[in-house]
Amino acid sequence: MKTLKKKKLTIAGISVFACCLSLWFVSCQSQKDEWQPLFNGKDLDGWVAKFHHHDYGDNYANTFRVVNGAIQVNYDDYSEFNERYGHLFYKEAFSKFHLKFEYRFTDQWMPDAPDYTYRNSGIMFHSQDPKTILKEQDWPISVEYQMLADEGKGPRPTGNMCSPGTEVIFEGSMDPRHCISSTSETYAWNQWVKGELVVYRDSLVIHKVNGKEVLRYTQPQIGGGVANRFDRAIKIDGKLLSEGYIGLQAEGQGVEFKNIMIKELD
Repeated sequence: MKTLKKKKLTIAGISVFACCLSLWFVSCQSQKDEWQPLFNGKDLDGWVAKFHHHDYGDNYANTFRVVNGAIQVNYDDYSEFNERYGHLFYKEAFSKFHLKFEYRFTDQWMPDAPDYTYRNSGIMFHSQDPKTILKEQDWPISVEYQMLADEGKGPRPTGNMCSPGTEVIFEGSMDPRHCISSTSETYAWNQWVKGELVVYRDSLVIHKVNGKEVLRYTQPQIGGGVANRFDRAIKIDGKLLSEGYIGLQAEGQGVEFKNIMIKELD
């Protein structure tokens, strides 16, 4: 009887310890997995611009501005686009993360911008440090969550992948295409769309649109073309991208971003 009682006490102690450990683990996870805003809804604090033809930090013609609680790409103060491909980068680099955001296009489009930029924008990630982007470099070496909207010519999915100066493994092999289409629906240009990007360092990347997975690929790495006039010391083809910067794109089409949130992953 004494032995049995001791066993019961031991089992009870282990159960209590396991319960406490579980609660501690859940508490730690909830703190670690907290969503953090990247945009405060009021100003561009924590963000910096880099435009083709311009130096780092020059937000040319106030292109990136905050309007009604959203970061807006606005071309009111432009006389011509002149290939001023721009990006607004967050100040910190990220490696393993879950990014959420909402976007919609505006009715602005610069007539001298390339045709493909119409109702087209994106969010760059695993980008090179914006301080290393040269003045005449057009696009950062990065991977892009591409955003498209209906242009009246049939299906046009959003949440695609584009690869300026990079490459990815898609369906088991290196895909030579600059852009890989997702399986998403086509959305109206002025509709708010919820995008998500789940990135596990240099292994797996998942794109979501309105809560649904629409694309996945692996091993993002430096390689390929499209990006031009970069510092050759930066572009080491075959180098896996395990971290980098997040940037909002401006390439001639007006667009708005809001509710930009990030959660770092284990």
